[in-house]
Amino acid sequence: AMIALALDIGEVRVGIAVSDATGRIAMPVKVLPAAEVAGMARPFRLLLEDYEPDVLVCGRPETLGGEDGPQAERVMKVARSVADATGLPLEFVDERLSSREAKRILREQGLSEREMRGKVDSVAASLFLQTWLDQQ
Repeated sequence: AMIALALDIGEVRVGIAVSDATGRIAMPVKVLPAAEVAGMARPFRLLLEDYEPDVLVCGRPETLGGEDGPQAERVMKVARSVADATGLPLEFVDERLSSREAKRILREQGLSEREMRGKVDSVAASLFLQTWLDQQ
């Protein structure tokens, strides 16, 4: 089975999620500073060693018209640099609704805005990863 690692790449933070060994269930992992992910810093490299993913799945923000905006360009650049550095295949998935959905889920769990900040990106990553896994 394939282990997928998902990245929700923001300007400041990157939410990270991973699939289980069967490639069926997505789980939030953690949020790292965007600079650490883009720069392949040690915390991110250790995470890759821990999970040994077979594929990278990156959320790709699209404008509602469906065309790529400047934000999508930036996200894709970071995603491609990580894929190149790791030698992993790269898949893009639409992530427009996942952040909003993640906030709703965390709010229902009773988290405050401040508590949510450290979790929302990894939960969003797990949501679009789950969508991707279900399509495989």
